[in-house]
Parts: sequence; structure tokens; C-alpha cells
Amino acid sequence: MTRPTTARRLQAVAAAVAISGGALVAAAPTAQAARPGTHCTSPRLAAGWYGDNQARLQQLIDEYGACNPYRPNRNKPVAVFDWDNTVVKNDVGDATMFWMLRNGKIRQPAGGDWSTTSRYLTPAAAKALADACGTLARPGAPLPTGAPEAAGCADELNSVYGAAATRAGAAAFAGWDRRTIEPAYAWLPQLMQGWTASQVRGFAAAARSENLAAPVGAKQQVGSTSATGWVRYYDQQKDLIAGLQKAGFDVWISSASPQPVVEVWAKGVGITSDHVIGIRNTTTSGGKFTSHLQGCGSVRDGADSMITYIDGKRCWINKEVFGVRGAAAEKVQPAARRQVFAAGDSDTDISFLRDATALRLVVNRNKNELMCRAYDNSDGKWIVNPMFIEPKKQKSSPYPCATTGYVDHEGTAGPVRRGDASIVPDQTDTVF
Repeated sequence: MTRPTTARRLQAVAAAVAISGGALVAAAPTAQAARPGTHCTSPRLAAGWYGDNQARLQQLIDEYGACNPYRPNRNKPVAVFDWDNTVVKNDVGDATMFWMLRNGKIRQPAGGDWSTTSRYLTPAAAKALADACGTLARPGAPLPTGAPEAAGCADELNSVYGAAATRAGAAAFAGWDRRTIEPAYAWLPQLMQGWTASQVRGFAAAARSENLAAPVGAKQQVGSTSATGWVRYYDQQKDLIAGLQKAGFDVWISSASPQPVVEVWAKGVGITSDHVIGIRNTTTSGGKFTSHLQGCGSVRDGADSMITYIDGKRCWINKEVFGVRGAAAEKVQPAARRQVFAAGDSDTDISFLRDATALRLVVNRNKNELMCRAYDNSDGKWIVNPMFIEPKKQKSSPYPCATTGYVDHEGTAGPVRRGDASIVPDQTDTVF
């Protein structure tokens, strides 16, 4: 094959993308960027994005996609999306939890001891759950939480899960690392103990059907309370994922919802289960879930302290996508072993978003640390989009970046710092 001249290389690169300080900047995307002797057309993204975000995303595809013959590393570029409130509106873990409560699929723990369901559950929460649920089923049997007589049990479970507190207001969890796990998120897969992955996928599929069929804004009764009863895929994100895949990107989902649940939903955007990274249970020899979770990095299986949450998302992505093993998976990897694109909506996504080397998409849900970093945009690689359905109104006060925008491993609030340790100043909410 004849090699293109240096001048032809430069002309093609200039036509495809403008580079400023190592960051993608807005420029008119090219319709075609063909390899010598071939015809190749980059996928074109549909409209519906804020500002110049569509153009920035199109540049990403044009520069890193299969139609650019001058990409130095011919391995597939990696893109990673968070799931809940990033690809869909609302939370598929919540939807599954509500379905399980309504259909009596949560089991009484062994010995009726709720502390066995989470190492972080407080004595007050364990007692509240035992008082509300203890007489309703024998150990190991499903609790009849969909029945009127078990509404109090359903309410207590829902309160501990959703509010991280008992109905009486006592803290439900204590003693966790705020940068590697959220015990309320982890508790959902732990409550799936006794079921197989296939059975949980069945629960998730039933919840998915109900939530997609329900009108926007619908509510459902869970116990004696009302809960969100609908979920929708974001059309723009479905189109973006499809475009990235057509352009040759290796597209993954990283979510703090249970693995089988996200697998079911991810099929709706063309992502197979082997490209989903959710919270993963350990299993018995018969394939049933235990109340313990798989580990990552230096964290052994069953230690229940490293889920797909903030720094845990980095670890799991490094492990599953890039094959990094052991404690090294907890560290930032060289640029060649990181995703080029990432998308998220919450502080839970901070670490894997920061690891993206080319572009980072943030769906604005007014989360302090995330919006501080996105609006600071110190390297020019962050773009912000309002929520595609029911976007939030402008935050009336600045994000407290310089004082309390960051929460450390122990839960102490402090300033958000850049990579060079300088403090991010307070930021005004401008994309809403």
C-alpha cells in the first residue's frame, strides 16, 4: 500500500478536527475520511443536543473512528457510559427493587438477622427490619411484601434502601469508604441473595416492561408509599451509542446497579452482557447469589467494599475492559490503556470520567463535585448537557467547589482540587 505523504496527512487531520491544547474543540465535522483506496463514511449523529455538543461528539467519532486512517493506535477506542440517568431517565435499580417489593421477592435472612445482609448495616437498622419483617416468613423464604399485612416490612426495606435511614430516622449504614462503595446501592444486589442471575434477569425484565409502558410521571404504590413508576431511554444517548459502535468504538456500560439488571436494560441500546459492568454478587456452587460481592483490585471477593462507585468504577473498568489485575487496577493507567470517551451524571462517575483522554460528557443533575469539575473544564475536554427529559432548573447558588464540593474517603467535605492540587473556584450553573 502506498503511504500518504506528510502533506496529505496534515491536510486530512486538519480537515477532520481542530486541536487546541490537546483538547477537542468545535469545528465543522467532515462527512468522510477515507483510507487510501477505500470508501468510508463516518456515522452522523442526530440533532437534539445542547449548544455545540453534537459537533464536539461528531468530532470525536471522526477523529477516533474507523474512517480515520491516521489514528496511531489501531486498537478499538473505548467509550464508557454510566447507565442510570445517563442513558436512561430514572434508575433501573430502583425500578427492580420496587418490583421485587411489590411481588414478594426479597428473602428473610438466615436466622432473621438482617446484619448478615450488609457489613455496614447499623444495629438500629437491623432491629427495625427485624421488628417489621421478622414474623412474616421463615429464614430463607420470600417475604410477602406485596400483601397489605406486610406493608410495614415493605416500607422499612424501602426506607433503608432509598433514604439510608430507618422509618424512625436512624442512620441505616455506617463505616464505609465514601470513594469506593455506597452501601445502600450495594444492598440491592445483597437483597437478591438466594436467587440466580437468570431469575434476577427475569425480575428486571418484568420491571422494565412495566416502567416503559407507564406514562411519563407515573407513580406506583410500594408498601404504603408512592414511588417513581416509569423509565425512558434517552433517544440522544441511544443514537450516540449506535454511532460510536458503527464507527468502531468498543462501547461499555459501568453502573452501580446490579449486574443482571443492567444486562437486561442494556440490550435496548445494543450492548451485550459481556460489555456491562454492574455490581456483582458472589455465588454458591449452585449459582445462587450470596449476600456478598465480588471484589476488585486489592479487595478480595466477599469483602464488600469495592463496587462500581467513584474510584471503584475506575478499578472495575481497568480490570474488565483493559485487563489490569491486582492493586494496579485501582490506579490511573497510562493514556493508551484508558477510555477516550466517558459519559456520566453524578459524583459517582467522577473517576472514570476524569480518566477519559479525549472527551467527557456530563448530564447535568446538579451534583456538586461533578459540576465543579465539568464547569471548571481545566483541560477543555468536558461538555455539559441538560437532562434530555425533565431537565433540572438552573441551580440558584454557585456550586461550593472551593469549600465543600469534594467528599473524602471518610466522608469529610473539602474543596475540589485539580490534578495539580490547585483549588477549583465556585462555579455558576450555566447549562440547564
